[in-house]
Amino acid sequence: MFETVLIANRGEIALRIQRACRLLGLRTVAVYSEADRDSAHVRMADVAVCIGPAPAAQSYLNQAALLFSAEETGADAIHPGYGFLSENAGFAEKVEADGRVFIGPNADTIRRMGDKIAAKQAMQAAGVPCVPGPSEPITSDAQEAHALAAALGYPVMVKAAGGGGGRGMRVVKDAGELDAAIAITAEEARNAFGNPTLYIEKFLDHPRHVEIQVLCDQHGNAIHLGDRDCSLQRRHQKVLEEAPAPGVPRDAIGKLGLRCVEACRQIGYRGLGTFEFLYQDGTFAFIEMNTRVQVEHPVTEMVTGIDLVRAQIMVAMGHALPWRQSDIVLRGHAIECRINAEDPSTFIPSPGTVTRFDLPGGPGIRVDSHIRAGVAIPSSYDAMIAKLIAHGTDRDEALRRMEIALSETVIEGIKTNKDFHRMILTDDHVRSGGPTIHHLENLLKRTEMSLSPKGTPNG
Repeated sequence: MFETVLIANRGEIALRIQRACRLLGLRTVAVYSEADRDSAHVRMADVAVCIGPAPAAQSYLNQAALLFSAEETGADAIHPGYGFLSENAGFAEKVEADGRVFIGPNADTIRRMGDKIAAKQAMQAAGVPCVPGPSEPITSDAQEAHALAAALGYPVMVKAAGGGGGRGMRVVKDAGELDAAIAITAEEARNAFGNPTLYIEKFLDHPRHVEIQVLCDQHGNAIHLGDRDCSLQRRHQKVLEEAPAPGVPRDAIGKLGLRCVEACRQIGYRGLGTFEFLYQDGTFAFIEMNTRVQVEHPVTEMVTGIDLVRAQIMVAMGHALPWRQSDIVLRGHAIECRINAEDPSTFIPSPGTVTRFDLPGGPGIRVDSHIRAGVAIPSSYDAMIAKLIAHGTDRDEALRRMEIALSETVIEGIKTNKDFHRMILTDDHVRSGGPTIHHLENLLKRTEMSLSPKGTPNG
């Protein structure tokens, strides 16, 4: 049990965690950089501590400052949110070594699932379907790498064992490209992740991105909470998410979810987690596990009625799950649009001061944001400023509610991608459900968008 939670994050997720803590009667400590001094979660915290200047390396990634703040404020637990240090096994280890609770899996689990090769081996042992390819790293033997790729059949994917966020991967179309791809990807992986280890998998050319949400306690109980479709991506970054995944057989999701639950039991997982899959031609293939709360968790909350962040904290407090698998029923459909402070045509970040921030409302509409009029959007962090979520009795109603919500949203003083989302929702493939992970990039290539032609802020 614990009484005080230090929230090692910023923005909407810090505010979201804070609200869950307040529901549980927990005291909260907000840490903030100098750029976030006027942020909402800072104003609403029981205690707020400045941990450094705007650059993340000097503030939100400063482990010593975070641990010192926890000690000085009496925080006996730390919630990392997503991004920053949320999947940093070394940080989780230090938190636990200090006698505090890290609200997430233990350090060994984070480390194991953060290594894509080790994660794949664990999934294969649990019977979770994986992308075709060996679960061993590429050696320095070039002939062996060529033999592996030839056996899989081109195209193949060269991937970094420690990769993430769309980095550390390259598609190889033929044998003539393989040696260069291995050399370049290994160097990128060494620089970005400190780990040059690579492996080879079959490249799937028209998959969807489908994920399974799991929740596990410390007493051996584990459940899955259905699926999400996150196929609409730009440069491997998710743009729009929905639950459940349209057009995917429910019985297949049920069976896959039980496999994921069994995998969690085998690796001793605790807390929230997400299994990410490629889905092509009726077959699922595991690609990675995220050992934290996801940006898109609200769509699962909307269709299950379960407060995932509150449940995550309660699990960390030692509580047993109050649900069995049979209690989890998905109701309706939910869609989330990530609203970013960026030019809708060039996608260049648009920092500045928000002069107007009018939010939508009505049945089934939820907005997760830390922004209000007068707030300055710094250039030092991710561009996301809000998550707009629409829930309906079915997908058609959710889509319609999202269209109305986007039309009601007015943001001035900065540029946003709001109208980019409105364009996406008019696309026939998106409307019918089931676009592949390449669809949005292809749509951008062939569509001339009429969004803020003179580069003026959009409302």
